Amino acid sequence: MKDQIELNEMQQKWMDAMPLDVKIDALYGVVQKLLDEGAIKARVIKYKLNKFINSKDAYEKLYAINKIISEDKGIKSVPTEANVEAVIESTSHFIAEALAKRYVETKIEREVESAVIEKQEKYFDEVRLGILKKQKGPENAKTLKKYASLEVLDSKKMTKNVQALLRPDSFKEIVGQERAIQSILSKIASPYPQHIILYGPPGVGKTTAARLALEEAKKLRYTPFDDKSKFVEVDGTTVRWDPREITNPLLGSVHDPIYQGSKMDLASMGVPEPKPGLVTEAHGGVLFIDEIGELDPILQNKLLKVLEDKRVEFSSSYYDPDDENTPKYIKYLFDNGAPADFVLIGATTRSPSEINPALRSRCTEVYFEPLSSIDIEKIVLNAAEKLRIEVETGVPELISRYTIEGRKAINILSDVYGFVLYNKGLDPNEVIKIGIKDVEDIISIARLTPYEEINKLSKREIGHIHGLGVSGYVGSTIEIEASVFPAKDKGAGQVRFNDTAGSMAKDSVFNAASVIRKLTNKDIKDYDIHVNVIGGGKIDGPSAGTAITICIISALTEKPIRQDLAITGEISLRGKVKPVGGIFEKVYGARRKGIKLVIIPADNSKEIPKGLTDIDIKAVNTIEEVMELVLEG
Repeated sequence: MKDQIELNEMQQKWMDAMPLDVKIDALYGVVQKLLDEGAIKARVIKYKLNKFINSKDAYEKLYAINKIISEDKGIKSVPTEANVEAVIESTSHFIAEALAKRYVETKIEREVESAVIEKQEKYFDEVRLGILKKQKGPENAKTLKKYASLEVLDSKKMTKNVQALLRPDSFKEIVGQERAIQSILSKIASPYPQHIILYGPPGVGKTTAARLALEEAKKLRYTPFDDKSKFVEVDGTTVRWDPREITNPLLGSVHDPIYQGSKMDLASMGVPEPKPGLVTEAHGGVLFIDEIGELDPILQNKLLKVLEDKRVEFSSSYYDPDDENTPKYIKYLFDNGAPADFVLIGATTRSPSEINPALRSRCTEVYFEPLSSIDIEKIVLNAAEKLRIEVETGVPELISRYTIEGRKAINILSDVYGFVLYNKGLDPNEVIKIGIKDVEDIISIARLTPYEEINKLSKREIGHIHGLGVSGYVGSTIEIEASVFPAKDKGAGQVRFNDTAGSMAKDSVFNAASVIRKLTNKDIKDYDIHVNVIGGGKIDGPSAGTAITICIISALTEKPIRQDLAITGEISLRGKVKPVGGIFEKVYGARRKGIKLVIIPADNSKEIPKGLTDIDIKAVNTIEEVMELVLEG
């Protein structure tokens, strides 16, 4: 390759150094070989070039050559020194076009000759017409040039995308989702696979698990899947369709011959053309719709009809079943519809209550779990192994503080990898070592903030407690503090709570007042009480009621609270701890904070995650039970 480039450069230098008259004589020599003598004389007479073609002036002779080869489509006057090189280049271009034309004509004649030999002489005209039709088509010089440029672009390949390189290749690499994976397999690796909706936070492996589940099901003889079963993926947020059914990439549409333009041969006959959609492409396999909750509601209902019928119906006012010009495949699609028997797997970060109830009723549901810090650390170590890098002790733990998504953890590690390669001038083929300092540099450059500050929890404090909250499928701890002072005037005390807190959370404070009076025989109207949610977060719902009550009691009685615990549960006027939602996610949020004990309502006992060894969970019925667990003395 290098030798060829050097040869081309030498040829170019030789051409540039060639005298003008030699260049022009060379051009004329090519023209004489390309055109016969009679054709040259005819064009000389036609364009009145006799004095120019025989002139000793190189510029005049070049003018005549250009006129002859371009058939008067080239220059209009004798070139000058300023533009002679451009005229030479233009003349060369016309010669190249003539050569190409001669090549095509020669090729056609050869094919005609070959066909004549094979067939009888009486079919000569028919064969020639067939060859001409074969040569005829949509291609021309411009389209072929664009096609060639696309081929050149496609030949350039970048290195493998880091997400593709580090994407899990097996179920073992999908960390922290063992139960979800087993659930998917039980539903799809069956003689009767079911439609599925996958719930869970982003970046935990929902799409990859679904893709691997299909590959696993293909290996089993008793499933309806085979080697030809496709995994067709589409994003519900990007699917666009027209209510008039002019276009519908998901289900398919009909291109009418007049307004939408079916194929030319069909349009000329007035025949509409059905265009099957992704549901037909997924026939016999899996249609995976990411963010299915974002899919247009009307389109969701149309999809339900397809799931029921296992076919897509097409209709058009232009379709005439008795038209003899209608191809068989179009008649089949209009009369029978397109097959669409597939397994639907939808993924969403929304809660089940936000998903179309009719869609939910046709699907089984699988819940992906939030990733713990330990899970993130495993993902980082797996990625480091694939990138062939060594990480210092503490690097996976540091990265885990800044994300709860496996995909984001991989991105952070990749950033550090590129940063170290560039700044230290290392060879990627060697083993790269990444230290804590390198990660800290990237954290600073990218302005990353910890997902949750993990501080060393003190043993006991007065008027300070951790509650638990959940947003989507992500749980977190909520720091609550309270201060109590005797009111200046007895019975004129005030209670202050965050203005940004939800109304139900504020009601919990007043419910707490009744419970506190019952337990301590103290009226909170005799005290000024300030309850604060650190960070000023909005608390939706009553689930912080029990935590708020304990926090106020601690401040009022000056009894310290264990700080390695968190509480969730609604408080009733009678001091009962009532059930709340999101227990699973809240427990995972507590684990990330380093909490050792979580107190939940007894009615939520069935929702406790199984197999946890790093945290203790207690279920209670009353506020008195909570006080025994958390207050000292």
